[in-house]
Amino acid sequence: MPLPQDNPTLPFWLTHDSDLAKHRTTAELPREADVVIVGSGYSGASTAYQLLEKDDGKRPSVVILEARDTSSGASGRNGGHLKPDIYLGAAINEKSFGTKAAADLMQFEIDQVVDVKRLVEKENIDCDFELTRAVDVFTDRRVLDPVVAAFKDMKARGFPFPDDLHYIADPKKAEQVSGVKGALGAFSFTSGSVWPYKMILHLLRRCLEWGANLQTHTPVGTISSARDGRWVVNTPRGPITAKKVVVATNGYNILPELASKITPTRGVACRIAVPEGKRAPHLNNSYAIRYGPGEYDYFISRTDGSVVVGGAKQAVLAKDEYWHNNIDDATLIPGAEKYFDNYMQRMFNGWEDSGARVTDIWTGIMGYSADLMPWVGEMPGKPGLFVTVAFTGHGMPRVLGCSTAIAGLVRGDIKSLKETNVPQTFWITEDRLQEKRSSVREYMANSRASRL
Repeated sequence: MPLPQDNPTLPFWLTHDSDLAKHRTTAELPREADVVIVGSGYSGASTAYQLLEKDDGKRPSVVILEARDTSSGASGRNGGHLKPDIYLGAAINEKSFGTKAAADLMQFEIDQVVDVKRLVEKENIDCDFELTRAVDVFTDRRVLDPVVAAFKDMKARGFPFPDDLHYIADPKKAEQVSGVKGALGAFSFTSGSVWPYKMILHLLRRCLEWGANLQTHTPVGTISSARDGRWVVNTPRGPITAKKVVVATNGYNILPELASKITPTRGVACRIAVPEGKRAPHLNNSYAIRYGPGEYDYFISRTDGSVVVGGAKQAVLAKDEYWHNNIDDATLIPGAEKYFDNYMQRMFNGWEDSGARVTDIWTGIMGYSADLMPWVGEMPGKPGLFVTVAFTGHGMPRVLGCSTAIAGLVRGDIKSLKETNVPQTFWITEDRLQEKRSSVREYMANSRASRL
């Protein structure tokens, strides 16, 4: 498949042209603001939106700084999957954090699907939002059997799984329901999909209407404290002083305290479509397909008949340098393009003669947390410095709730994350900061971790 020569990893989402891509509200960088938000992706945009939406005469002055084009990082490059992690994450989180914490995490993500739906409807956002069923399909007994055993055990003990979580145990039925060849079993539950870039651009436009100042191509080097208790955000275009700062940079860390806590992790996604004029086989769910330990793909089906697929772990994990501590989203991962050739024909019944092919393929940088939980809250010992980062490749069903909480803290509407539904495992604490172990390799690479 020939790729565009000017930008071989241009995400399909960013083919939606926007005059905000290189936007600077003012020619000169403001020298002062009530609040500076670093990052214009989902976290930064939704935090700004929540800060400014409340028109009570106390709207703060907000400056949003972006190192590159608007929302051109993970938020403009992910798979558009608004999918809570229910049965699989619940079992893992129960082992790590206990039953209550696992239940809180699960419910928080379930709530995000509805909260995003409400936001889209409230703002009438044209972003292809769809409420769907997620179908998680297993084609390898080594993965399926322990997952089912854990699920049944937790259910027997009364774990509060949602009523719409359904397990299909019969392989024939699993293949019929999912369409995936060789399906051995499947879980299904409520999920969503969205064109993330369009949603974020809408939120940013609202913020600009409410007085925010967006400055693209303004990377932040350091953030230092001023003598008067404010913060100085240093950029190549000069410093800007703020009463409060929100760092929303996900995998691009700029805080020394989090240097060992966030690992930039490169992933790959693509769009697959049938040739123009040809009708794609019907597909209306979003998917995860789990082939083996640490190997899976995930994707959404779109109303235009195309699908957006991410994963390709077999290619991504082939070499350590392809994915680990890598911030290069301008080049492709070797083997990824070949991996996705004839993907739908190989994986799905009814697609064999579809002619489906890759139309766009790209890489993106995720921020993986050392303990696999996001870092959210006010930095200990640094009043006025807030973070909402490191969503570990799973930001879409977490970011909005975290941004709402951060906005509440910044505005002073709440005093602590205890007043929110943000899971305690996300909160920044001294104990978390002091923890030395990192689970990134083990989580990302699974059984391959020892060989990398």
